[in-house]
Amino acid sequence: MTKQTSLFGSEEPDEQSTSTPSPAAGGEPLAARMRPRHLDEIVGQEHLLGASKILRRVIEGDTISSMILWGPPGSGKTTIAEVIAHHTHARFVRLSAVSAGVADLRKVMEEARRLRQFSGQRTILFIDEIHRFNKAQQDAVLPHVEHGTVTLIGATTENPSFEVNSALLSRARVFVLKGLSDAHIRTIIERALHDQERGLGRLNVTFDEDALQQLAMYANGDARTALNVLELAVQSSKVSAIEEMPMQLTLAMIEEAMQHRALQYDKDGDQHYDTISALHKAIRGSDPDGGLYWLARMLEAGEDPLYIVRRLIRIASEDVGMADPQALLICMAAQQAVHFVGLPEGNLALAQAVVYLATAPKSNALYTAYSLVQEDVQKTLNAPVPLHIRNAPTQLMKNLDYGKAYKYAHEYYKDMQIEDPERPPAIQLQTYLPDELRDRRYYTPGFQGKEANIKKWLEKRREGNE
Repeated sequence: MTKQTSLFGSEEPDEQSTSTPSPAAGGEPLAARMRPRHLDEIVGQEHLLGASKILRRVIEGDTISSMILWGPPGSGKTTIAEVIAHHTHARFVRLSAVSAGVADLRKVMEEARRLRQFSGQRTILFIDEIHRFNKAQQDAVLPHVEHGTVTLIGATTENPSFEVNSALLSRARVFVLKGLSDAHIRTIIERALHDQERGLGRLNVTFDEDALQQLAMYANGDARTALNVLELAVQSSKVSAIEEMPMQLTLAMIEEAMQHRALQYDKDGDQHYDTISALHKAIRGSDPDGGLYWLARMLEAGEDPLYIVRRLIRIASEDVGMADPQALLICMAAQQAVHFVGLPEGNLALAQAVVYLATAPKSNALYTAYSLVQEDVQKTLNAPVPLHIRNAPTQLMKNLDYGKAYKYAHEYYKDMQIEDPERPPAIQLQTYLPDELRDRRYYTPGFQGKEANIKKWLEKRREGNE
């Protein structure tokens, strides 16, 4: 019989040796009661747990090696760890990164070392929310994983590339879990409704089809959310929950229990960066519909609107640039509007900026030009300013030829016929780059919007240097 050991070494018999509690036992939530106990009860993650898939093989063969389970909330990370606990002959220890410290880790490692030394039994250490461990805590685990004192199973909703030390990550296999589909969620809900032992089967609960469909959609791939809402809807309707009388759950009951859809979004992790990336790329691709959708996804999940508008200002210069210089002003106005009226009213100002940017002509010429300038500044000699464009406020500087031969542009412009009142005459008066870079061309205008006119003017101006 598998022994599951707590942090302090007390042993608990596995699930097979204990009776399953009734639905009301100890006030245990429905989501906890319905947690799968065996591989075949797990819904979803077929790419990892399907027939002959690698994770299923190592669990069934009890050949567990260190691993990181990475996936969205409610996708089954802890469930998989619990199933491993029931299948393995190793000692299984659970820790939560929220509450455990270095002292707790050291105690577990010492117990694991002694157990291995005297009985040869392995220890599997499951750390939930491992991304919450700081560097010192992760470093405390590393040598014991490296020497085989423990086999580590870490669970995280955050990208382990950023949240787990590279040394520790290199000694563990990362398994990526996917959010559950609506069909998966429906299966879990129906199982809970019919389970007489752990679920709601004794209450004779039935579901309107539209209510079931809506709950599956609201859960957004999170089985825990779906079961929590289901339980709340049933508890709030207990007046009709008599053994002989069926309870009919309607769409209105589910919406009242749910209140708001569970949006998968984190303001510091992958969802945060993936969604802002999606917004940026939709605008760059001139898709106002996509831009509005990703904007709403962030705002409705509680993202800081000033974070969003900072990216919009970047887009105005990086992707629109001189093709429509007005874009930058629109974005700055959106920033002021959000400051002035706040949310939710400020949402429309952000939406206006997104649509403007998406439908504006695009040019990355400004971005490309500045990137080239940065490269030259970093990699070439920082040449002195040419004498003819240096300031000469003193006679000594004038004697040293500061400002000598400088051509005051306005003297050349005032007597010339102006073809375009918005543009200076396209004449080449002198060079303004250091001699070593005098032939460099950084800014190459595009062919869209105002930049098309700039392109013609600039080509004409540069003719004097050819």
